[in-house]
Amino acid sequence: MFRRHTHHNPAPESPAGEHADSPLGPPVQTLGKRVGYFELSSRPLMMLVFLLPLIIAYEVGSVLFLTSNESTADGILARRLLAQVFELFGAVGLVLPGLMVITVLGLQHILRRDPWRVHLGVLPLMVLEALVLTAPLLVLAVALGSGITAAAATGSPAATLLDLPWTDRLTIAIGAGVYEELVFRLMLITLVHFVVVDLIGRRDGLGRFLGVVLSALAFAVYHDLNPDGQGIDLRRLAFFFAAGVYFGVLFLWRGLGMPVAVHVVYDVLVLLVLVDEPAG
Repeated sequence: MFRRHTHHNPAPESPAGEHADSPLGPPVQTLGKRVGYFELSSRPLMMLVFLLPLIIAYEVGSVLFLTSNESTADGILARRLLAQVFELFGAVGLVLPGLMVITVLGLQHILRRDPWRVHLGVLPLMVLEALVLTAPLLVLAVALGSGITAAAATGSPAATLLDLPWTDRLTIAIGAGVYEELVFRLMLITLVHFVVVDLIGRRDGLGRFLGVVLSALAFAVYHDLNPDGQGIDLRRLAFFFAAGVYFGVLFLWRGLGMPVAVHVVYDVLVLLVLVDEPAG
């Protein structure tokens, strides 16, 4: 999809069997180089294993907690748009957005011809990385003074979301992270890059730049920029645009898994941790 550089940690060649096991498991050898964390965690198969629990959690949670409430079931606009596209498939269309993530990552894995091996030791490090990479978003939100709100999770009215049980809010936070990144990063950046580079014939760098900027602009417009009904809040616009750029850069640098995880962590903090529990 993109000509993205990956990170390798070179190691001296040695006879087979002389490598000590690392926290990631036995080191993988590729042309005399030991494959490190950044390479392993960027592989589509590892991203798929990393994201699969989130996809399952949202799909199960949406059935258990959201389907009885029309406003919450429609709360994640990105997911609703995808579901409308797949309406032709009937009831199966409800789960096709999640299957789309699985299919895309699975095809990427096959096309790259990566080994069919899951390094379980990488997963905790990916979680830790996601927590660390969420910090800049929180700093940005505090600096702008209007980013940390419940509406930041899904574009839905904050009052509506904060009146929901924590199970509903958790489900929405997970779904927003998965499906907004699917739409705005994987689909939109890829589409812009394809048009600019493959159809128009411009440079790869320009395709990446325009993909990130245009997807960030769409991401900002997607959210509620007029919460008080008094015109566009420029601070909120700046926050969502900057967040979109941040997610876009993460996508180009680390693949789909990390921006999804960071998005989910941020939304969970917004909807469950950094707000007072609603009464009742």
